[in-house]
Amino acid sequence: MKQRPFKLKASAGFTLIEVLVASAILALMALISWRGLDGMSKAQVALQTRSDAHQTLQVGLAQWRTDLDNMISLQNTPALDWDGRVLRITRQHSQDPKAGMQVVAWTWGNGQWTRWQSAPLNRRDAWLQAWTTAQVWGESAGNPLPNNAHEVLIHALRGWQIYYHRDGAWSNPLSSTGNVVNNQPEGIRLVIDLADNSQVQGKVTLDWVRPTFTVAKQ
Repeated sequence: MKQRPFKLKASAGFTLIEVLVASAILALMALISWRGLDGMSKAQVALQTRSDAHQTLQVGLAQWRTDLDNMISLQNTPALDWDGRVLRITRQHSQDPKAGMQVVAWTWGNGQWTRWQSAPLNRRDAWLQAWTTAQVWGESAGNPLPNNAHEVLIHALRGWQIYYHRDGAWSNPLSSTGNVVNNQPEGIRLVIDLADNSQVQGKVTLDWVRPTFTVAKQ
């Protein structure tokens, strides 16, 4: 019997050009996907950063109001003082009123809205020392110095202003005291100008009214 010649069957595969084209397409798709994921990741980080900055600012404003709400007037002890740079407040202890009082101070230093507080105080000499320390602290607020160990940086600011409400009108706190009860005005207006490079920008105004303030009847 005559044998038929053996023939090789052509294998069904890709040519070199097809492989190169497919590889190029896969690389392009991977690059597009990576850019998409990278963009999503950056957007998520920016959104989280903005959210954190907004939350920090809200916490700072709430603390400002809390400090003023807990302000106390003691005999021969100023409850409030503004020297044009630092606002100092004598207030009840934040956690336990029985623990004594505290001195807290607010200022704008080194581009930052900053708060400082003392340890709990039970003696007048300790209060006087803390009251003086708070004023001195205002000169270096926002800088890593020993006196600044008890400070908290709240938010970056371009500047701030404080007004007192006295005799039915807002005025410069350094002007005539007017109708002030125990060195406390009827209200305090805080205006902060947020820094341009911060995640939250613009001006914020917060008015605080003394809890014991009542409008005189005509």
